[in-house]
Amino acid sequence: MTVTATTAPTRISADNHEWTRLKAAAVSLRVLQVQDGSIPEPGDHAAAAEQVTAIIDAVRALAPYLPHDSLYLDALTVDFQGWQASGFGVPDFLDSLLAFQPQQHRENGLQHLVVFPMYTQNGSSSRLVEAVLIDVIWPDFIAGLEAGEYSNKLFVPIRFLDFTPGYDTNSAVLFPETVAVRETPTFTWGAIFADREAARFRRVLHAAAETTSLSLPADAAELLEDQELTQATFVMWDLIHDRTHMRGDLPFDPFMIKQRMPFFLYSLEELRCDLTAFRESVRIEKDEDAAPEARRHAKLVQYAVIFDRIFRFAITGSRVRNYDGLGGQLLFAWMHQHHVLHWTDSRLSIDWEAAADVVIALGARIEELYWRSIDRPKTAHWLAAYELIAGTVTPNPGSVWAKGPGSLPLDGPPRGLTDQVLDDEFPLSMFYEALEKKMRPVIESTAGITGASDPGPVAPGITA
Repeated sequence: MTVTATTAPTRISADNHEWTRLKAAAVSLRVLQVQDGSIPEPGDHAAAAEQVTAIIDAVRALAPYLPHDSLYLDALTVDFQGWQASGFGVPDFLDSLLAFQPQQHRENGLQHLVVFPMYTQNGSSSRLVEAVLIDVIWPDFIAGLEAGEYSNKLFVPIRFLDFTPGYDTNSAVLFPETVAVRETPTFTWGAIFADREAARFRRVLHAAAETTSLSLPADAAELLEDQELTQATFVMWDLIHDRTHMRGDLPFDPFMIKQRMPFFLYSLEELRCDLTAFRESVRIEKDEDAAPEARRHAKLVQYAVIFDRIFRFAITGSRVRNYDGLGGQLLFAWMHQHHVLHWTDSRLSIDWEAAADVVIALGARIEELYWRSIDRPKTAHWLAAYELIAGTVTPNPGSVWAKGPGSLPLDGPPRGLTDQVLDDEFPLSMFYEALEKKMRPVIESTAGITGASDPGPVAPGITA
């Protein structure tokens, strides 16, 4: 894999004195904050001011390492000073957020110091001060894809160097919408920790293959051995996935708008984006004019989409409206019922020669659902989406939705329909119930994992 050298004069290590001072101050501030990010107790303000001073001093000391972020780091110190001057009310870091524009400097290995009061998806739901030291992952073949048919100016793939406790979790994204601000700005970037995605994928796939006696193709097996290869593969997957949102024949009221809808609609949207990445990877793999590295990783993306979806997604998290889990269940059942995935003699196998066409066909079914949606009332679209899933994944026996339209309150507001969706509308199959019990310790062991911290595969039933 060819990379571009960083333009940073020197690098900040995880044991850098100023970084460790900043991190310690952020951790101390977090103890004083409440959920909205404020520090309401006047008796805590002196201690908070001391920690803010330490953060500001450390940011200024680290700024020479990060000339590309100078405007952001200057605005950051002003926002911390303003928060202190306000009496540590609800924090407002809009100005520094607007100044932070990592998408303008996508260079492999380029570092960023990110400090905000924010919540972390799949981590803390409170807007606490988080500090993250990261660098960018931007291989040449990704730059080539992004400069061509897969343009995505907002996408920033990154790697952990060190972080505060909000990221010692399953959170693998750094999104501007999580930051505490006075008003919602136009978001211009979104960052994904490809090293965490790759590290947990490698650990889970190793254990799942061992548990199910699945024989991996030689090129898929390479993913288990090579963190750099795997995270570059995830960057390619994420690039295409991320740009798929808001593209194509979408429902008039896009799924991405925050609203109260049946969770299975989000299952289809996320799966649609993954299956688009799969389809495009098949196309790139076959394109003799594509860059060799792009073609190599395109094949690996296909393995990653299937294995991450059917092994990790399907059994990770609670059974309360788990839309990613349902997407994994749907892909597994679709492949099984189309005879390219087999569970025979207690061994799992996949017919790789036929698998791609079957997986692409599922994506086409979802795209047809979307295409027809603008000709349907909202409730009819919801019912059609449910029918698509229920035709492959068996619904909960107690489901009102499974009984059909005649049992649903179709004459009321849409909320009445959403209220009838069970938290676990599509329970795990017997296969997944057994697999989840064996894989639970391995999946739990991936919380907080990074590419640098991953000690390697963990056997089923043994935590790291």
